[in-house]
Amino acid sequence: MNLAISGTYSVGKTLTTMAVSHLTGLPRSAAKTMRELLPISVPGKTLEECTAPEIIMLIMRRNQERAVNESHLPGGFVSDGSSLHEWCYGTVRVLVGINPNDSVNLENVEMTDEIRFFSEVMEQMGIPAKQHAKASYDSFVHLPIEFPLVEDGHRPVNERFRSLADEMLLKVLDELRIPVHIVGGTIPERLQKIMDIYDFTPQMSIDEAIARAQEDYAKIDTTSETDRAPVTAA
Repeated sequence: MNLAISGTYSVGKTLTTMAVSHLTGLPRSAAKTMRELLPISVPGKTLEECTAPEIIMLIMRRNQERAVNESHLPGGFVSDGSSLHEWCYGTVRVLVGINPNDSVNLENVEMTDEIRFFSEVMEQMGIPAKQHAKASYDSFVHLPIEFPLVEDGHRPVNERFRSLADEMLLKVLDELRIPVHIVGGTIPERLQKIMDIYDFTPQMSIDEAIARAQEDYAKIDTTSETDRAPVTAA
């Protein structure tokens, strides 16, 4: 099975995906984080400082790596996010800015010529993103917004942005008619629900899977993108 773990910022996608991978034996598929991509792509800039063209380039990089990684896992995988995520985030950013305020409504944004152009670009980028999702993922587990946004100085978004992105993801999944299960609760509760929904055979206990996932998560380099040395892209 090709299973995607869906959800917006700070809902626990990465830790949940790692735990599901250990629990089921499915390999985890993921793309480089923005922290890793920014020094390669736009050295010296934070995500908040990126222009719309640079954001589009970052989306392309992430989806390219995601597709390549998935192609190396013909026996199935559990994906940390999906091809829809980068496109969805980019669409919200281009339309309402990197930090939309609480009054922003996607349908009432002032459409300058520049915004209109990038809106059209994102609409076209959505075509292959949606086609990839439809062809590549058998099912989605969507994690709802249950916890406050982690203010780590890296995620340049607020609760309004999270809400807009969450709504867009669910709307697109419904339009594509890809099976999706909304799974909330604590990490153990999520894992038990996922095992029950898909009737997976556990490879270890839930507690052990979580412990291993926490070890994996602790190894993630959370160094700020501006503190990383510029890297030459391969």
